[in-house]
Amino acid sequence: MRASHPNLDAARWRKSSYSNGGDNNCVEVADGFPSVVPVRDSKTPGGAALIIPAAAWASFVGHLAR
Repeated sequence: MRASHPNLDAARWRKSSYSNGGDNNCVEVADGFPSVVPVRDSKTPGGAALIIPAAAWASFVGHLAR
């Protein structure tokens, strides 16, 4: 399955609550896209984003929480 590439110009990016705020060694995710989760490197916010299907992201996060 191929996810569509959303327009990320107005995306609101967030870091994990485990980030200490000053460290840029994080990934950021953008909420508000119904079928995909955009993910980017916080060190290069203007760079490319990975577009991950929402179901795959939910599975990934679920495994991390175990």
